[in-house]
Amino acid sequence: MANIQYTEEFAFYQQLKFYYDSNRGKIRSRYNDLTKKFLAYNDKSENPDAFLRLPQFEALEMYVFIKEFMGNPQVYELFDDWRNRRDKFSDASYYSVRKGGQIRIFDNESEIVTDTLFKQMKKYKEAYPNYIYALTMGLGKTILMATCIFYEFLLANKYPKDKRFCHNALVFAPDKTVLQSLREIITFDKTKVVPPEYARVLDANIKFHFLEETGTTLHTIDDSDFNIVISNTQKIIVKKKRKEPKPSEVLFGSGSLLSSIYGDENGDTDDAWDDASLMDNQRFKKLCRLPQLGVYVDEAHHLFGADLEKQIRKKTANKTSLRDTINMLAERTSIVACYNYTGTPYVNKQVLPEVVYAYGLRESIWNGYLKDADPIAFENVKDTEFLRMAVTTFWERYGGKTYEGLNPKLAIYASRVEEAVNEVRPALEEILADLGIPASSILVNVGETKYTKDEDIRNFNDLDVQGSQGNEKQFIILVDKGKEGWNCRSLFGVAMFRNPNSKIFVLQATMRCLRTITDDRLTATVFLSKENYDTLDDELHKNFNMDIKNMKTNTGAPKTVHKVRVLPPPRTITLKKIWHEYKLEEKVYSTPIDFKVRDIDYSKYASVMYEKDTIARDSSLKEKNIDYIRDQMKFSAFSLAGELARYLNISCILTSRILRESVDGIDAILEAVNKYNEILNDVIVPGVFHALYEVKSELHTEDKELVLLKEPKDAGYYEFSAKDELVITNQYKALTQEQIAKSFHADTYCFDSKPEKECFLQYITNSKIKEVYFTGMFTANQGDLSVQYYDPESGRIRHYYPDFLAKLEDGSYQLIEVKGDNKIDDTVVKAKAAAAQEMAVASGIEYKMYAGSEIMTTHILAYLDGMASTISYADHMQQGTLSMVAETSAPYGSDK
Repeated sequence: MANIQYTEEFAFYQQLKFYYDSNRGKIRSRYNDLTKKFLAYNDKSENPDAFLRLPQFEALEMYVFIKEFMGNPQVYELFDDWRNRRDKFSDASYYSVRKGGQIRIFDNESEIVTDTLFKQMKKYKEAYPNYIYALTMGLGKTILMATCIFYEFLLANKYPKDKRFCHNALVFAPDKTVLQSLREIITFDKTKVVPPEYARVLDANIKFHFLEETGTTLHTIDDSDFNIVISNTQKIIVKKKRKEPKPSEVLFGSGSLLSSIYGDENGDTDDAWDDASLMDNQRFKKLCRLPQLGVYVDEAHHLFGADLEKQIRKKTANKTSLRDTINMLAERTSIVACYNYTGTPYVNKQVLPEVVYAYGLRESIWNGYLKDADPIAFENVKDTEFLRMAVTTFWERYGGKTYEGLNPKLAIYASRVEEAVNEVRPALEEILADLGIPASSILVNVGETKYTKDEDIRNFNDLDVQGSQGNEKQFIILVDKGKEGWNCRSLFGVAMFRNPNSKIFVLQATMRCLRTITDDRLTATVFLSKENYDTLDDELHKNFNMDIKNMKTNTGAPKTVHKVRVLPPPRTITLKKIWHEYKLEEKVYSTPIDFKVRDIDYSKYASVMYEKDTIARDSSLKEKNIDYIRDQMKFSAFSLAGELARYLNISCILTSRILRESVDGIDAILEAVNKYNEILNDVIVPGVFHALYEVKSELHTEDKELVLLKEPKDAGYYEFSAKDELVITNQYKALTQEQIAKSFHADTYCFDSKPEKECFLQYITNSKIKEVYFTGMFTANQGDLSVQYYDPESGRIRHYYPDFLAKLEDGSYQLIEVKGDNKIDDTVVKAKAAAAQEMAVASGIEYKMYAGSEIMTTHILAYLDGMASTISYADHMQQGTLSMVAETSAPYGSDK
């Protein structure tokens, strides 16, 4: 039992995401309206122009889920509710994820390990919630952090008394390099992640404080809101006191009076000790006076030190300056939570328990968020030979090419300044001369002004700027410039022969060249000595739980990118366009309104506290109403009439009369509204509105010819990712030419699931089917066939794309949807079906929805003419095109 460790098999963040994905619609329906709008703006399924990448948006969803739905708990509390199937997890399905992606039902072994994990999580908890968001370098952690802060401030502005939301943000960077990269939080165009009408609210309220230089005073107003303080740890840290200074040192020395107030450069690396030996600086004291503080730690793996696991988990370990400073802040002001952003959830191949979302290096490469990497190792070669091979190979692969107008770059790392200047540069100049490359393409950045001038720094910063002198520099000689904060998208190669002082530096330097450029799937090349290659493999193991070979091969059912071309002629169908026209007609108020406040179910508004006397025995859970803690607006008859008139934009005299003459009586209404202010919007406003206005609806239709698939605008093909086993092309050998002629308005169909693929095969091989087209993969305005519907969970009008369109021999049409059994009764799915059914009826066609298990176990078209398939099940099984097992552990069909 004592040997049980944190393992990937029981990574809580995977279970948390499984729960969220399974209940996503229900969860999002519970959010505030402002939150729904914020998420919808960043959700590509609702806003095709959304800026955030999928991993960033998923992390944002998890951030909001933990805060708004779960109530901002400690991770161990969240985990305890999950493992005990308690509270919001009471009706959840429980699975544990095995290595390789296998999911199995929660069993005794899982219970033992989760109990061990819970005890450790609780033992090492902090006084505040502490969350880790692990996104691989290049996925945009800084933008994600800024988006989370903007969300916090918008909600804090609207709900200022809700303790879950941060009113101020303290952003920590590990060093000056990353500190500069955090300027993006200040300069970032907020409208990319915040609806413009709300971005203006942020611009009017946010106050930025960038503590770049030591000695910079923090000019925050005590008890103010919406401050974003960006600093590295040395600008905030509480330091160890030295011996008492002499009078002369106080007046003239480095330990001057001002330095004792503002801090100085000396002792930046000192660890915090006990309270009696600490002196805190002006910046720390100012932060203590900011309420509802959210602490955001960028590149947390770097800030907490090399032994991240020990520093985060173990109170017996030496305290890091950063963690100790955060804890001291928590003692002196209200910290909502600490949000740590890092590149990996792993430490020595073990998952940190505080991780609540992770998107790994392997998935980032496979899904095109990062370049691929081709590591090449050299053994038993001299350093000059290594350099020649690296430069020559790099030039053969990338020479003469440009990417988005940028020249490809190769970063060459030296271990020392002298080596870079006296050995690497002369050797490189000779190699480039042999290749006919001018020496002016070399840039040296070694951190010493003797060798690296201001112009070199300017060119280094312009490596990714088209038309700049920096873009002409293709061979960059560096010393110790592989850590966070250096972003060069046009970097296509890294060369490192000598062993660096830090092993993690090999991994950090390698990942510098993985940032994406262009929409194509590109591969960078990493040139390493054999020893550095082994180090890279070991660091990938420790930090990402993967091998170098995994960077190139997805061993767990990879998705391949397919180029999908449109096949002539354009396929069209004429359907009815349906819309409702609503008219608002005024009515004359004459009859007293019965608001029925006496029948209101007040329980749904009540504040309740749940208490269990002890966890040592199975005592009952007690409930207690705590409405007394609510801060409710107290209306008078006069102010309530004014509020109602303002809301409906009508006369105060009229609203006062309506309230006085109501069947309930003004006293009963005031009592209800003053007890729960929500009743005003839920009951009183709708009652008055319907008494004064009538909404009339008219249904309109018109014929509209729809093109199933359009030619791409800027390319000869579309790109889709899919598992090879779920792809069928127009060259599929198991189909006859007559059958192929029935379909394929595109040359390749990439299905989401086996039931979708099987549905297609049953339709295309049935003699009663004249044509069938897979339309469900084209969900980004590539075709006209979509159905508008009202999403009851988000409250928005969205587009739904049915999976198939089929034409039967008798000339009739079918719109077809394939759904997993667990999705059939989903509220959103029913809303889509209702809208599709309405359009289908008006257009004289049939809408059919099949459950995944039905497709996989029956002939769904047998009703047409008996068993009509021209390819038998036995034939399918022989050809490997059909599985008879219904896979119901995951949903079938994407939520298009």
